[in-house]
Amino acid sequence: MTTPQHNPTAPARDWWRDAVIYQVYPRSFADGNGDGMGDLAGIRSRLPYLRDLGVDAVWLSPFYASPQADAGYDVADYRAIDPMFGTLADAEALIAEAHRLGLRIITDLVPNHCSDQHEWFRRALVEGPGSTARERFHFRKGRGENGEQPPNDWESLFGGPAWTRVPDGEWYLHLFAPEQPDFNWDHPAVHDEFRSILRFWLDLGVDGFRVDVAHGLVKAPGLPDMGHTGEQLKLLGNQPLPFFDQDGVHAIYRSWRTVLDEYDGERIAVAEAWTPTAERTALYLRPDELHQAFNFHYLGTSWDAAALREAIDASLDAMRPVGAPTTWVLSNHDVVRHRTRLGGDLARARAATLLMLALPGSAYLYQGEELGLPEVTDLPDEVRQDPSFFRDSGQDGLRDGCRVPLPWSGTEPPYGFGDGTGTGTGTGAGTGNGTGFGDGGSGSWLPQPADWAPLTVQAQTGDPASTLELYRTALNLRRTHPGLGAGDAVEWLDAPDGVLAFRRPGGLVCTVNATDAPARLPAPGRPILSSGHQLPVLDGDFILTPDTTIWWEE
Repeated sequence: MTTPQHNPTAPARDWWRDAVIYQVYPRSFADGNGDGMGDLAGIRSRLPYLRDLGVDAVWLSPFYASPQADAGYDVADYRAIDPMFGTLADAEALIAEAHRLGLRIITDLVPNHCSDQHEWFRRALVEGPGSTARERFHFRKGRGENGEQPPNDWESLFGGPAWTRVPDGEWYLHLFAPEQPDFNWDHPAVHDEFRSILRFWLDLGVDGFRVDVAHGLVKAPGLPDMGHTGEQLKLLGNQPLPFFDQDGVHAIYRSWRTVLDEYDGERIAVAEAWTPTAERTALYLRPDELHQAFNFHYLGTSWDAAALREAIDASLDAMRPVGAPTTWVLSNHDVVRHRTRLGGDLARARAATLLMLALPGSAYLYQGEELGLPEVTDLPDEVRQDPSFFRDSGQDGLRDGCRVPLPWSGTEPPYGFGDGTGTGTGTGAGTGNGTGFGDGGSGSWLPQPADWAPLTVQAQTGDPASTLELYRTALNLRRTHPGLGAGDAVEWLDAPDGVLAFRRPGGLVCTVNATDAPARLPAPGRPILSSGHQLPVLDGDFILTPDTTIWWEE
């Protein structure tokens, strides 16, 4: 099954407004050299799979040179590829091959912090207090009689103080791991460096950037105390914080937009911005700033019809004044996979996906969700690598569970993870739950569950009941049906409690049963796709089974 291709170098006005963008976590997508670690060569070998899946663009999590203290989000060199993933030539070949197949490439950019092995930070340590090199970071004297206490009460989101003391007595700020010092965006050299980094990758042909911690670059003047501790994660995205979502970030993104607009092909930037309200998120998307922002308000919504409707309306209402598309996302590399998060039921996960793909705007998919993968919740402690797992407090340390390498083929681990071959054919959808593990060894950097054989790409390809084929069909319809994709509104229809029903311009109706009981509704037209087993129409009505979404053509 193939889908229409496009040429990213040709004019494509606002391609990003209804794009489906697929997140690749490089170390877990495909292993091109058989060392158990995913890499750029592996990704390149699987690009035809992504083209045939029907996505428009591929977002690559970090592959830069890094000590890997936080899975590459601690960058030592923004213009170099980490040897574990390949070379700069591999990156260029990947970009070129993606474009040949009609796919765009979005790379992760990490501007809030770097690695403690970055040349700038190493120089700052050597040159000492008062040096120009230290001004590019947040170095401060400590409190207390001998400066033995941190400069303020901020805490790392990975747990523990957000400050680390160096041998000469000063402290430096790191909102994440100690190996990730925060840049000081009050310094003009930081601005100049990142504009140069943008141009470096744009010159290599990337189509955009996902901006990590986009809300965190600017800190409140004077770095004031929060006044309470142990609550960063609880407050994240709920109320103003002195180190997040400061108004000064917007001047940075206006500067970046000028750089992006210098290039042909509509290059874009996507904000990972945790803010207290959808309206605050919309400020990042004014016409002279960034193009999209992740909709974390929607991602965090429970499987409840009223809550979902409220989140959908609030998201669309917030984006409309700035003319930006709403984005929808259910899973990523930092959260529990939505199949598990929404209750562990594959039917519910499939229903949630069809609901998301029917909404106006752009959708983001996380690798493996198209296979119906559950979160791996029982990884042995000795194989975990998430840095927050090794901290005393902070994040729950369970992000490894959504990062387990993909199963491609075969009946036992590593399920073709390292063979770099095609997708194969077969039958069977399966539901594996992460019980038991195969030999991780050199097969994959995190061990895969021993019961994932029915979930492989090979096993699901060609099976009309499989989750993979559901995604392929849905994405193909999204590209071809006039009632799907871009837009900024839905028309809500009358429906029983616990059921959502809405119409999209172009003659498409979506019905969703978020309850555990069947619901009877008037049939709005001809059913064209169902996430589950659809019952017959009864005297002009139909029965919508629990945890089911159906698309209808009027």
